[in-house]
Amino acid sequence: MEPEEKQLWLKYKKTMNEELRNTLVEKYLPMVKYVADRIIAKLPKTIVKDDLMSVGIDGLIDAVEKFDVNRGVKFQTYCINRIRGSILDELRSLDWVPRLVRTRTHQLEKVYAKLETKLGRIPSDGELADELGISLEEYSELVKEINTQSILSLNRNYSDDPENEESSSAELVEDKKAPAPAGELQARELVEFVTQKLSKKERLIMLLYYCEDLTMKEIGAILELSESRVSQIHARLLLKLRSEWKKSTKTILENC
Repeated sequence: MEPEEKQLWLKYKKTMNEELRNTLVEKYLPMVKYVADRIIAKLPKTIVKDDLMSVGIDGLIDAVEKFDVNRGVKFQTYCINRIRGSILDELRSLDWVPRLVRTRTHQLEKVYAKLETKLGRIPSDGELADELGISLEEYSELVKEINTQSILSLNRNYSDDPENEESSSAELVEDKKAPAPAGELQARELVEFVTQKLSKKERLIMLLYYCEDLTMKEIGAILELSESRVSQIHARLLLKLRSEWKKSTKTILENC
């Protein structure tokens, strides 16, 4: 943090002057646009960016008011986490995922589990589409719906601690030291699944999408794959993860 910037922070924290707060908010306002752009790229076109910006500004104000300048944490890092959290919380409260999308997602999960058991392997996209009785084009549209729904289920903040730079559930899955809500056994099984049962490309897609916040198009450019192909791989990863989660939960309940 530059000396002049730090002095502004120290003066604000000492006086809690509203004008100084607004000066800081204005300084970091581009961060709201940055986060809103990243999130809206993963959402349906019906979502209005200005609405996300408005909620993001509330998150920025909250971040400015709660930030501790003496803890040695970069405000930009803390700020992005708070803004993203505010926007995702608002989307959850609005319950923007249509009921039809949830129904179709559950149907696909059941079909995936059925075929996985029957075939003894991961079913292909074509096999899933055939079992659902839909074309590959319709399956691709369903995949897009699942991918947009996933932004809320795997990007959930667990801490407001500014020292915890990133605290999404996607990271908790990969962090062997992090406690999982369903217990340490389930956490270990999920970590093993992510590290051993996913290919390098699959792990990279999960990392880039949930931790680095890249879009499908950006990930495709890095991996030299089409955006639609990355989308399909991501959707199948979600089905694999959900299937594994249900299996581990069943095992824990049976052993209780």
